[in-house]
Amino acid sequence: MKRTLGAIALGLISMAPAHAATLYNTLSGEAPLIIAHRGASGYLPEHTLGGYELALQMGADVIEPDLQTTADGELVAMHDSTLNRTTNIEALFAPRNGGYRVSDFTLAEIKTLTVEPTGATASTSYDGFTPSMAAPYKVPTFQEVMDLVSAYNATTGKEIGIYPEAKTPNSLAMNQQILQEMKANGFDGSVQNTFIQTFSHEGARQLADLQVEMGMDNAIAALGYARQLGDGFGVYDATTGTTTSLEDLATFADGLGLSLSGALSADFIAAAHALGLTVHGWTFRPTSDEAAWDMFLPWIEAGMDGFFTDYSLRGVEVLDRYEAAEVPVPATLPLMLAGLGGLAMLRRRRAAA
Repeated sequence: MKRTLGAIALGLISMAPAHAATLYNTLSGEAPLIIAHRGASGYLPEHTLGGYELALQMGADVIEPDLQTTADGELVAMHDSTLNRTTNIEALFAPRNGGYRVSDFTLAEIKTLTVEPTGATASTSYDGFTPSMAAPYKVPTFQEVMDLVSAYNATTGKEIGIYPEAKTPNSLAMNQQILQEMKANGFDGSVQNTFIQTFSHEGARQLADLQVEMGMDNAIAALGYARQLGDGFGVYDATTGTTTSLEDLATFADGLGLSLSGALSADFIAAAHALGLTVHGWTFRPTSDEAAWDMFLPWIEAGMDGFFTDYSLRGVEVLDRYEAAEVPVPATLPLMLAGLGGLAMLRRRRAAA
């Protein structure tokens, strides 16, 4: 089990209940992943180094960069195919080809832009957090995102994964470039909790085949919407308007990234698990701590394997609260902890070192 009681730090690991590792109904039995959706996008500008760094410090297990390609062929972290929703480009550049597509601007031009907060609660600062980089709210390259995560892992000894999305329409050239850059940076399947995702199921199959050719083994996640298929289930592929059965998906994908809507349920998750598929849900955007508990809890109980969330800290705290409520402790342990500083030590956080 990834998260452990604060008592373990006191040398009391032998007193932990034997069944603690089966607390969760996830495929692995481990705690579900907290996936930093577009970084710490509920707190800071999305897809920025500052936002990713805050998510790491809040305890996210995985950093999720959406990827687009610039006019000169560089991969940058950007959700939209256009720049005007999240940056100040309209103040600096005239439209090109009728708009502000990422693919119409060079990396050098995009680096002059500032990413602005867009979420309902996002800001340009977060209390107590000072970004370590000089320009935390510029559009980062995929290379810069990987550099940040790799440096964090090297410094802390952790293994935080990345979860890049190959944006649609599916592109062989983009898929190849993503894999090449990942492999060059050591994300070849050896870093835990690392996935490659796409809404194109054909693209997911292509990524799986390319990884075999390149000697890589990252998990492949097919994105979409849960659907009922007779007595079984499938995932709707919005890029083609078709639905792929779970049995077919299991031949090339390792997991699913699914909208919380539609046919997604405990039964769907159990069916996916039976085929060896993990299930990650999107997007968790709770507006308060109690709303977070109400939002996450049913999916924890259903066995969901990971949560795409704009609020990494709330996700971490919900799992802490869940474990504190669900894991029994020896009757003498609270007294021992009280004598050493109080029951607060039962509440552990995965803050960055």
